[in-house]
Amino acid sequence: MTDQTNAPVRQRKPDWIRVKAPTSHGYNETRKLMRDLKLNTVCEEAACPNIGECWTKKHATVMILGDVCTRACAFCNVKTGMPRAVDVTEPGHVAEAAARMGLQHIVITSVDRDDLPDGGAGQFVKVIRALRDQTPDTTIEILTPDFRGKMLPAVEAIVAAGPDVYNHNLETVPRLYPTIRPGARYYASLRLLEEVKRHDPRIFTKSGVMLGLGEARLEVHQVMDDMRSAGIDFLTMGQYLQPTPRHTKVIEFVTPQAFSAYGAIARAKGFLQVAASPLTRSSYHAGEDFAQMRAAREAQIAKAQLAQPAKTPAKTPA
Repeated sequence: MTDQTNAPVRQRKPDWIRVKAPTSHGYNETRKLMRDLKLNTVCEEAACPNIGECWTKKHATVMILGDVCTRACAFCNVKTGMPRAVDVTEPGHVAEAAARMGLQHIVITSVDRDDLPDGGAGQFVKVIRALRDQTPDTTIEILTPDFRGKMLPAVEAIVAAGPDVYNHNLETVPRLYPTIRPGARYYASLRLLEEVKRHDPRIFTKSGVMLGLGEARLEVHQVMDDMRSAGIDFLTMGQYLQPTPRHTKVIEFVTPQAFSAYGAIARAKGFLQVAASPLTRSSYHAGEDFAQMRAAREAQIAKAQLAQPAKTPAKTPA
């Protein structure tokens, strides 16, 4: 008889983050399309709690460059190992999926590909170009890895391709990086987002953090300040959920009220857009949030123009 006393136990979730299992017709259609086009999604690989809602609306976050990651972050459910060769048909399949789903806004992410000379940046460029060619009215949001050791050329190439939103998640506070995100460096991730803005200030930048990993309130506030110093436009904050008993444990289930308070502080610090709730994820309601963020920037520009003093006409010499 097997001894189960030392078997890992899954933590019980509070009522405010429990969701129903996906069963809708729209969900099944989206799932079939992803299978037909041989596309991976972070919705499935990361065990996202919002998959039922998003796929019912035919919103799926495509994960390019395979389903095997070269990193082993303590919070992530994506497989770790040696990835397969890059699929040359993938950019066309992503664009076809966007066209068939009629997407107004699409989010593209990827696994880490430290094995590739460019970290996978070239595949992001090809996907963006394929989308611009086949669905020119679709706005494009990318969520990239940190391109460790290859960051500058990777950012230059991707920014030149012209995504509408460039997202890269900081994930947690600096103190927790050695245990939660050991393959990454906090300030390198901040610099990546600074470089995006430096190359093209018109591109919206976005980043997110997970709460409930043992971070202190003032540490979260400092991350917000660091993000604003890097010119980041959009902050997402969500509850960390343990994908399997083997992953790092949830230290705290942060209440919806606490998320609301964090969101209010973030808005006061000057972010154009803030999404903060237990179920918030990087691409959750991304299209609606993008529209609001774009409107906020336009309003900001209009206000600045109105505040400029009127030019006094030059006097005509007597």
